[in-house]
Amino acid sequence: MTITQSDRGSGNILGFVVSGDVTKADYEILTPAVEAAIEEHGTVKLMLDLTDFRWEKVGAWSADLHFGREFHEKIARMAIVGNRKWEERLVHLAAPFYAQEAAYFDDQDAAWAWLRS
Repeated sequence: MTITQSDRGSGNILGFVVSGDVTKADYEILTPAVEAAIEEHGTVKLMLDLTDFRWEKVGAWSADLHFGREFHEKIARMAIVGNRKWEERLVHLAAPFYAQEAAYFDDQDAAWAWLRS
C-alpha cells in the first residue's frame, strides 16, 4: 500500500504518508477518508508526506484529477512534506487545483502545526 493514513490527524485535519509509486487503488484509501471528513466538518486540512514518494502510475492520473476537481473547494489547507526541490515546486503547481491554500515543509511537525493554526 502506498498511501497510509496518519494517526496524528483529528477532526477535519487529515494526514497521509505517500510512498513508492501511487496507483489508482491508493485513492480508495485517500478519497473516502477525505469525503467523510468533509461530510462531517464541511472542509478539511490535509497533510501529504511525500518524503518516500517516487511517482504516480499513469493509471492513477484520472483518480488524481477527479480528486482535485471533487475536493478543491473543500480543502482549506494542504501541507506537502518532502525533501526534494521538485516537491517544493509541486506545491505551487498543485495549489490552484487541489486546495485553497498550500505550503511546503521539510518537517512533519511544522506541517501539522501550520494545519492546526
